[in-house]
Amino acid sequence: MSSSVPTTVPFDLRVEPIDEVLNEVERSLRTQLDRGTLVRKRRSLGACTSRRTWVRIERRRLQRIGSQGWNGTECAAVLEGVAQPRWHRAAVWRQPDTAVMWRVDETDLLPGEPIGTSVLAADPGLPDEWWHALNASLDALGAQRTTRVATPDTVTITQHGVAEAIRRFLPDGIDMTANEWRPAHADLNWANVTGPEFCLFDWEDWGMAPRGLDAASLWGNSLAVPALAERVRHERRHDLESRDGKLMTLFVCAKILAPDAHPEDPRLEPARRMAAQIAEHLHTD
Repeated sequence: MSSSVPTTVPFDLRVEPIDEVLNEVERSLRTQLDRGTLVRKRRSLGACTSRRTWVRIERRRLQRIGSQGWNGTECAAVLEGVAQPRWHRAAVWRQPDTAVMWRVDETDLLPGEPIGTSVLAADPGLPDEWWHALNASLDALGAQRTTRVATPDTVTITQHGVAEAIRRFLPDGIDMTANEWRPAHADLNWANVTGPEFCLFDWEDWGMAPRGLDAASLWGNSLAVPALAERVRHERRHDLESRDGKLMTLFVCAKILAPDAHPEDPRLEPARRMAAQIAEHLHTD
């Protein structure tokens, strides 16, 4: 008998009806949501609760969940020395008659506002203390171990995928193997960190990745503000100047320079220059 379960559903929570989803969250967690605080993104929702906590609600197709599951925020609760909201509880359910699942994670409220959108257009003027806290958290994260594998953009990072992404920048014969794999947040951008007090949130994609992924990601999301991008490179130079860090910088450049990139994206030219510079360095090493 063939399955009658649809494999696709509309996938933009910014415009879809969500009342039933919010009602299910309230029933599952036995709390009330403050609808006035609701944040709607393409594949996730967020809101304050009557317990003065925060819930993040995400929908994923079954094929995007994979063998390691999608409990990244819950698993990140065991990380030591990393500034993140304290995790409390979760609920997971399958949407009836679809190949889709929902998950809600309840955490402490953030200590401040997200610094901006994922890509910044102006320097946020962060104090030195913020950069010290960023470094302390990323260093602590990189020193730990996990069986999870990072899933940037919900796609599991692999050696093959890295090589395919950066191949266009490098001549034949250059070794594209990433040798140092460490835990990474895997979605480090300016919408997932707070200020002026540093806190890193949205941990659903974290796991093992080549050294320098997080630093390269934050650098790439800063390229529209040259001084900010240079500050990121300075603060995380021990990662970005490593061989794997150079490969991860090319990996991020490949995403910025994708065929569907907006022609007026201010990051395009600095990404091209950096990719050419790193390719030359790797060729002469």
